[in-house]
Amino acid sequence: MSKADRLLEIIEKKDLDGIYITKEANVKYMSGYPDELAYLVISPEGRYLITDTRFTEMAEKACPDFEIVNWHNFNRSIPEALRYICKKAGIRKLGFEECFTTYDKYESIQKKLGEEQIELIPTCDIVEALRYTKSKEEVENTRIACQIADKALEELVPYIKPGVSERELCARLEFSMKMHGAQDIGFETILISGAKTSMLHGKPDDKKVEEGDFVLVDYGAKYNGYISDTTRTFVVGQPSEKQRQIYDLVKEGQETGLRFMGPGVHATKPDEEIRKTVKEYEEYYYAGIGHGVGLDLHEEPFLGNYGTRIMEPGCVITMEPGIYIPGWGGVRIEDTVLITETGTEILTHFPKELMILK
Repeated sequence: MSKADRLLEIIEKKDLDGIYITKEANVKYMSGYPDELAYLVISPEGRYLITDTRFTEMAEKACPDFEIVNWHNFNRSIPEALRYICKKAGIRKLGFEECFTTYDKYESIQKKLGEEQIELIPTCDIVEALRYTKSKEEVENTRIACQIADKALEELVPYIKPGVSERELCARLEFSMKMHGAQDIGFETILISGAKTSMLHGKPDDKKVEEGDFVLVDYGAKYNGYISDTTRTFVVGQPSEKQRQIYDLVKEGQETGLRFMGPGVHATKPDEEIRKTVKEYEEYYYAGIGHGVGLDLHEEPFLGNYGTRIMEPGCVITMEPGIYIPGWGGVRIEDTVLITETGTEILTHFPKELMILK
């Protein structure tokens, strides 16, 4: 069954005549549209992609199963274009993605559709439910993104040394990913050193790497829209006893988390087991130890003590426990992991033994 047919089954059960999709990742998933600023209406009577003059030619080539609607031709009004589509497709009840529609856009669409007695109905996570497990093609795109990321980090390692700034290292890593075929970086790279490594989402700046620093690299490549996510932590110069202890503890925690990933496992289980490993430093441990990754960097299932889902074959999820001690530093080790019918497959392969750089 095609994605569109699966979607139509869902909206029929919700008593909708069609659905208006605005989230960029959902638009790409449902249509294959590779760029920005496009929206979909999918109904039993037709499939429509709304964009403007800048993108219509590309949209026609990329989305042959969709009628391309140029909203510039409707008084430069997306609500007017939606009214045209709804009338053409006989839509009386139109679902919309409530989490990705601002109030002012909702008001303007509601006003225009209301003139035709078309009802606008909020929906949540309809396309995301289809995206929860990945197809073979999606997994292959993710696998290639991971391979690109592995190569880029391998090339970066010789440059991680005292006196080199975080920004320079970040630029080299991102350049390398693109040279190896990445469509783009997967997300804003985290490449930080020294005491800054205690910041889970610290930003690279002009700080130079110093002897004795941890260097934490959290990065990803994007390939055909699909994102890899890897973190490795290095030490420059001879590590202290405490640095070795924390690193070994996080590595053991990550191995524990990986063992407790698999089909049918609840999203809270890895966290429950990792806490037993890191008990001595639990106050510095962060419960958000993993998340789904695909067209979005952060998708369901979310792993941690707040997780609500069950892992299924085809889910692609990160495993990334860490210990973060303010004013001292931190360690995170992360892999991108495919849930299979029988267990797991780790898609990121850069070594995880403590790498001491000189």
